[in-house]
Amino acid sequence: MSIKRKRSVWRIEDSVAELGELAGSAGARVVDTVIQKLEKPTNLYVGKGKVDEIKSRIAELKVDTVICDDELTPTQQRNLENALGEDKKVLDRTALILDVFASRAQTREGRLQVELAQNEYLLPRLAGQWSHLERLGGGIGTRGPGETQIETDRRLVRNRIQHLKRSLQDVRRHRQLHRARRNNNSVPVVSLVGYTNAGKSTLLNKLTKADVRAEDRLFSTLDPATRRITLPSGGSALVTDTVGFIHKLPPALVAAFRATLEEIEESTVIMHVLDATHVNSVEQALVVESILKDMHVDRLPRILVMNKVDLLPEDAGLDEIAAPFDLGPDDRSAFISAMTGLGTSKLLTELDEALAVGPAISAATG
Repeated sequence: MSIKRKRSVWRIEDSVAELGELAGSAGARVVDTVIQKLEKPTNLYVGKGKVDEIKSRIAELKVDTVICDDELTPTQQRNLENALGEDKKVLDRTALILDVFASRAQTREGRLQVELAQNEYLLPRLAGQWSHLERLGGGIGTRGPGETQIETDRRLVRNRIQHLKRSLQDVRRHRQLHRARRNNNSVPVVSLVGYTNAGKSTLLNKLTKADVRAEDRLFSTLDPATRRITLPSGGSALVTDTVGFIHKLPPALVAAFRATLEEIEESTVIMHVLDATHVNSVEQALVVESILKDMHVDRLPRILVMNKVDLLPEDAGLDEIAAPFDLGPDDRSAFISAMTGLGTSKLLTELDEALAVGPAISAATG
């Protein structure tokens, strides 16, 4: 499937609006936004004049936390905190996403994956935690107390990272055994992928009568769920709900969730669930397709599932909504409402036909 771009990149305003949603998901209350367009970030992330403006708004609105819409370097974060005042916390988009993920992870696997990403994010930023000690001593031929503490913390974090990686390797082996048993039974696997809050968990519940948590918020569930469905032909398949993607998803987080995302690699068909009502639906689809390409699964047969059509205006043209998406010869599409069930029967028929052309369905339908 290819996608015709309406715009080459996300508009800054749309990206910042999504950042506000993330902040709300983390329990913060957004009181103001500041936007500056620069050719490239400065060592303060924004220009010095803009920092003065932010300081003024902080004082006026009694703000205690500033969140930036990109991943800051350790130097940028430290410089910006110093410029805004040591009692002001500066977070970046990556730290915010990690915080939201940490609050959503329910299973041991999910918690391990999030903690690994958090520690890998923290490691290069440890120096800033002890800058106040570095001024107490040190110099040529000595090791100041700050440096000693930094090295101790780095060693502890590195050891924890290695422990988490070993634990996740165990999870990976366990998943591989499960997949091997599934392959022996020749049951095809269908992966639900999509942007966060597109409705994947709601669709899984509707198709399989499962009880997976589904809420109208970003990253309502992180832990994968697999359920069996019966197809119109009488055959069966396993449908797996995967973690939702998002604009500027931290690479460390993608790597940490590698064991979970490997489920997608074993799929016979991918169902890409899209929020047809969202103003950035094309940009969101591009994010998902880019990640699938990075995982080398972009050539798997795809069903583009345009969800939430019950929320569209009555005069909305479905052909116009589908126009930006060029489906390949092995790809299909369906307009549905996972909430009401509208169109899900046709979706199951499309899925049945998509699986029938692959080798995995033969034993399952016999």
